[in-house]
Amino acid sequence: MFLLVPVCMIVVAKAMVGPRTWFGGILHRTGLRRHGSEKFLDYNLSVIQEQRLQRLRERCHVPFDLTRPDHQDSLTALWYAAFPKVHLSGLVSEQWKDMGWQGPNPSTDFRGCGFIALENLLFFSRTYPASFQSLLFKQDGNRATWEYPFAVAGINLTYMLIQMLDIFSEKPRCISGKNFVKMIGEDEEAFDMLFCVAFEMMDAQWLARNASYMQFNDVLQATRTQLERELSLEDVLRVRDLPAYNLLYK
Repeated sequence: MFLLVPVCMIVVAKAMVGPRTWFGGILHRTGLRRHGSEKFLDYNLSVIQEQRLQRLRERCHVPFDLTRPDHQDSLTALWYAAFPKVHLSGLVSEQWKDMGWQGPNPSTDFRGCGFIALENLLFFSRTYPASFQSLLFKQDGNRATWEYPFAVAGINLTYMLIQMLDIFSEKPRCISGKNFVKMIGEDEEAFDMLFCVAFEMMDAQWLARNASYMQFNDVLQATRTQLERELSLEDVLRVRDLPAYNLLYK
């Protein structure tokens, strides 16, 4: 269960966002559930698909642990990817709010999703740094007065993808999950790449709706619906084949 403790106002990348209760329960209100109309899809996994899907499941089971040196290093690396010229005073610092964490200790925001959410954000920062910076600092479009917090939005997207793709089933039992299995068979980084695409899609939905923080729930659901639609296209075999992949730039 993904729970967040209420707090007053926080500043995110020079944009204001609302109370911490905004994200409280979002992961359970966005329709992140299997579509009952989809029948079980009878298909076979190749050896490499099965192996890569299992490794992804193992990644999803790793909790974030601030006492682990490798997790500390990854969190620090994310900071300097976001703010390369700004010295980080500590792993627990008010500075983290500038990236869109809800308090001075980012580890509290990983409950319910784990280390893979940090891995996704790091992958985004390293693979598509221009897109990462643009979304972090809300550089595109006419922005709302009350913006979504970047880092916590990323955690919500990671959780959404895990649920949408039915990762923990022996074989994903939805069209999106089945087609994702093909993608991961072609590229083991497919999940991380899909996260980057989903983040751009979410921001595009946010701008198209002229949304404010109270509408994030609707924006996240619309992002899921659009992504499921694109993943169902017959000619999509890789993440790069998705129409929304063109939103990303390096």
